[in-house]
Amino acid sequence: MELIPDEVEFVRDVEYGTGGGSPLLLNVMHLKNPVDTPMPAVVFIHGGAWLAGDKEGLDNLRLAISGYFTVSIEYRLSDEAIFPAQIHDCKCAVRWLRAHAAEYGIDPDRIGVWGPSAGGHLAALVGTSGGVAELEGDGGWLEFSSAVQAVVDLLGPTNFLKMGGSHDDADSPESKLVGGKIADKPEMVRMADPITYITPDVPPFLIVHGEVDDTVPINQSELLYDALKSASADTTFLRVKRGGHGFSGDTEPKPEEISSMVLDFFDHHLK
Repeated sequence: MELIPDEVEFVRDVEYGTGGGSPLLLNVMHLKNPVDTPMPAVVFIHGGAWLAGDKEGLDNLRLAISGYFTVSIEYRLSDEAIFPAQIHDCKCAVRWLRAHAAEYGIDPDRIGVWGPSAGGHLAALVGTSGGVAELEGDGGWLEFSSAVQAVVDLLGPTNFLKMGGSHDDADSPESKLVGGKIADKPEMVRMADPITYITPDVPPFLIVHGEVDDTVPINQSELLYDALKSASADTTFLRVKRGGHGFSGDTEPKPEEISSMVLDFFDHHLK
């Protein structure tokens, strides 16, 4: 694992709420001596097809070094609970940030969310569903808002019924997420689609997707981008040439350039 610089505070396993009666944990990273307080905050949601993955990556490190209060969260996976448990947990984490803003030196009016793949899907859904009561859950801090001010969606799915191929199978990650073959669960699929909740007041979005992604087809991001633009939302769509499901190798832009674009996007909208 990449080493944590001395100037960064890294705290593991902070309880932020409950999911299905069990504790939900997150990892915190931020500068020990931030230049500006209160700090903008960013939530990272891991990928893994809603079936796997954890909060242990250091995806937030560059943001933490740049002055953000960052959290990387765990959420209930689909073998533990079907949708909407996952979005309940993600929105609880945003509310936890606001509930603890004074304690940690967080600006509650400057919160962003980001993630790749399944995490991109959940980040987008957090972004479009800020005022949707049915997706809040009861994990804690319900007196606070789960709305965010900026979203980065990296290669996330949106409309499961338009992914095609093996995604339609009864044992696909999408079917496992909604508790049955997606063709038999159209209302659940609609509930899980970030596009369902788009209004003209959604926060700014940065969408990034590889043009040759053979896991989540790029049409998923195209659908989201078109819907956001139709609502006159502030939206940027970056198509990564030669990019697959994840950004490595001979892509255009390069992985490090994509990382800089993510930081620049959050700086522009949260600082």
